Amino acid sequence: MKVGLFIPCYIDQFYPQVGIATLSLLEKLGCEVVYPQGQTCCGQPMANSGFEHLTGGCNELFVKNFADFDYIVSPSGSCTLHVKDHLHVHDKEDAATHIRQHIYELSEFLTDVLQVKHLSARFPHKVGIHQSCHGQRGLHLSQMTELVAAPYSKPEQLLQMVEGLELIELTRKDECCGFGGTFCVFEEAVSVKMGKDRIADHEKHGAEYITGNDVSCLMHLEGILKRQQSKVKVLHIAEILNAAF
Repeated sequence: MKVGLFIPCYIDQFYPQVGIATLSLLEKLGCEVVYPQGQTCCGQPMANSGFEHLTGGCNELFVKNFADFDYIVSPSGSCTLHVKDHLHVHDKEDAATHIRQHIYELSEFLTDVLQVKHLSARFPHKVGIHQSCHGQRGLHLSQMTELVAAPYSKPEQLLQMVEGLELIELTRKDECCGFGGTFCVFEEAVSVKMGKDRIADHEKHGAEYITGNDVSCLMHLEGILKRQQSKVKVLHIAEILNAAF
């Protein structure tokens, strides 16, 4: 199975260890992973700010880089959803359609495609899951609590395979952290208050670490945690699933 690894720009610039953990994990699970060197931003920041009409160059480059892979995998729910919903190239629509139908966020790829049943990972800590909005409500990585439906969580399913890890229960398990891309810039006060509420829920239940599928959300929470001088840390789910300590 040939997998194209899509690493969003903010991971590449600020959290490269997440990309490395994703690569290592996929290779441990038997995938042939290729990282196209020419990849750049998928165009989500522009689209979220109302300038999707300016993302043509991003779309064309994305198709050029990823059209030939069986699957494309990314450690980012929001960027994955953007590509699924918005990738179009007028004269290469067949290739764009192939990508839209074969791009996966990491945890859904592990559960839905590879159907992982066992992981050789160890992480003896209390961990809380932050269900990011794009992953939960766009990619359906977990059930929404307001629905009268059977609960499920693909990230939780994977984390339960990690030796020594204790998942904590949250009072509001699918509440937004307040990041919201450019929302945290234009509505800073609201964004920070939402982030503080999210952190308080984890701290109340004894979390040592907050994990999730979107480094953007975790970056937002990490900034607040550091300003509050909290002992709680953040780790992307790939880092925990690939952990051996």
